[in-house]
Amino acid sequence: MTHDFTADIGRTAHLTFPVSIRDTAASVGSGVVQVLGTPILIAWLEATTLQVLEVPAGDVSVGVRVEVDHLAASPVGADVRCSAELVAATGARLTFRVAAFDLAAEREVARGTITRAVVNLARFQQHN
Repeated sequence: MTHDFTADIGRTAHLTFPVSIRDTAASVGSGVVQVLGTPILIAWLEATTLQVLEVPAGDVSVGVRVEVDHLAASPVGADVRCSAELVAATGARLTFRVAAFDLAAEREVARGTITRAVVNLARFQQHN
């Protein structure tokens, strides 16, 4: 039976990450510049969605869709605050509004949505 997450709509979470040299586009192979790489930013936003709510025991949530605009560069040494808000819950599908802010530059560096699906861990592992 699928848990009903509709009562959790509006819940939020925030995480702050320091940009290190290993987080840069040049380091992760997504570019040649020494600024926060988009793949790392997406991972940070996904990690933030995981903090919004707890799934039932025996279940996990997996990412199924990412729609994020990376709006501005963040240099090594910047602190990036990521936020996620649960905005829709349809069955096992959860949609989060996400954003990221460069705290020193006082600007939004990303915004979009991430959709996750709640699945039974044992069944998921059997099929993958």
